[in-house]
Amino acid sequence: MGQNVFSVQWKKSEEAQYKSRVFQEIGSARLFADSIRNVWTENGFLQTEVGQQQRLDTLFIHIDSGPLFFWEELRMGEVPQKLWTRIGMSGKNYSEPYGWMEKVVREAENHGYPFAKIWLDSVKIEGESLSGVFVFEEGPLITWDSLVVSGDTKTQQRYLQQFSGILPGAVFSQSDLEKSIQRIKRSPYFSLASVPELNFQIKTAKPYFILKDRKINVFDGVIGLIPNQNEPNTLLLTGELNLDLYHLGGKGRDFSVHWQRLNIQSQSLEVSAKESFLFRSPLDLQLNFSLLKQDSSFVNRTFQIDFGYRISDSGYLKFFNRRQSGDLIGTSERTSPLPTSLDYRWNQYGIGSTWDWLDDPFFARRGAILTTEISLGNKRVIENTALPVELYQEIPRSSPQFQGMVNAEKHLFLKPFLGLYFRLNGAIMKNENLFLNEFYRLGGLRSIRGFNEKFFFADRYAFFSAEQRVFFGDNSFLMVFGDFGVLNNPYFSPKNDKPRSFGLGINLDTEGGLFSFVFGLGSSNMQPLSFSYSRIHFGYLARF
Repeated sequence: MGQNVFSVQWKKSEEAQYKSRVFQEIGSARLFADSIRNVWTENGFLQTEVGQQQRLDTLFIHIDSGPLFFWEELRMGEVPQKLWTRIGMSGKNYSEPYGWMEKVVREAENHGYPFAKIWLDSVKIEGESLSGVFVFEEGPLITWDSLVVSGDTKTQQRYLQQFSGILPGAVFSQSDLEKSIQRIKRSPYFSLASVPELNFQIKTAKPYFILKDRKINVFDGVIGLIPNQNEPNTLLLTGELNLDLYHLGGKGRDFSVHWQRLNIQSQSLEVSAKESFLFRSPLDLQLNFSLLKQDSSFVNRTFQIDFGYRISDSGYLKFFNRRQSGDLIGTSERTSPLPTSLDYRWNQYGIGSTWDWLDDPFFARRGAILTTEISLGNKRVIENTALPVELYQEIPRSSPQFQGMVNAEKHLFLKPFLGLYFRLNGAIMKNENLFLNEFYRLGGLRSIRGFNEKFFFADRYAFFSAEQRVFFGDNSFLMVFGDFGVLNNPYFSPKNDKPRSFGLGINLDTEGGLFSFVFGLGSSNMQPLSFSYSRIHFGYLARF
């Protein structure tokens, strides 16, 4: 081995000249030569020859493919016609039957025969042509037995069967088992504590799932008592309360209450409840109620009922009916013009979808999520007896109203400590007469930062957020961000606003909960860019 150059030369039988490549190490040269020989053998060059010759300081490795073999005749033998018809095999090149046999085995595994086997028998060689007979043994038909749930979880067996799609008595499917594992990994309620096990008994398969519940329940709040300026010698309850309970009873039942009262005259309340797999059907039922009292101007109420259905592992479709109402709290005597807020009733029907490709339901680092919603309904204007009838003459009492919304998020994981997050939100409502008390409300920690909560009113909006995140833990990171929006409010002058904000913050995941601290500086038509208008958004979620 005194030479220091190694040349690999190769050519197929129909080629006139060799191709070559030079290496400085014998190990790399032989590895490259073996890879060429293996590829040719898999593609039908069954008599590939490898030789070597030394000239001076160079070792030449020659690879000749030899003739190309092909399948002249392939008979089905005992292969069921349904498999042959369902999969099919048209060509006769050397590698195709082997790929086809793999498809047959996978097809059998997914239709109740996990012990199926297939091979080529009675193979004959005549010149460069081959012939053979497929032999197939399907084995016993296997069905699913009841799955077993164990581990640190309250999840009920019946719920997991519906959620995973593995139902007792159904025909065994390897692909269904793999899909169920992926569903469990993406569940917001629990995760896999170990690799699932599969136990085959008498013509049945029993899967064993060891689960661990996630800490996703939330309870936090701030309660305060201040003197009531409207009623002397009394106290006013203020503060914020958030309660989110998930997977109650291990059956996918959710319940949440969000209450907020940060000043004397304004407060909001949101209540929701969800029941998964209603009456053992694939449908989910969710009820939502919200109330918003805006100082002494108006009060809004919304009731919504949703029916949801999982159309795929990543897709979720819902149909809903939403009833909104708005009522003025106080009116002053006037002859004109008509107030920007009026009493109304809006009954709408709509459809929504969610496409979730995130790698984690709570602390995603890769993937995307897309949510859309569209609804149409009839809005009625209710005459307020405190206002003159003449003010309503130019307004239709009933008219159709449209509403649409889209939210998109994208997570990019660039390095183990560096990631990017992008968000695009937009919505629109259309009607010949829109009122201020039915507009969208934006601003604050969950939308455009650097402004007070629900600072903006808009009948249409779009805003884009970008964050650069530096991770220093599994779910903890530092961030810098920018928010850029476009809003429309026909009651303001100018009616178009382009708020923008930037800032930095920290997200800290601790044993007791999730701590968020964000400093934002924003500007708009109603707020100049000044540190005196900066906002600090503080959040803490105690998870259990």
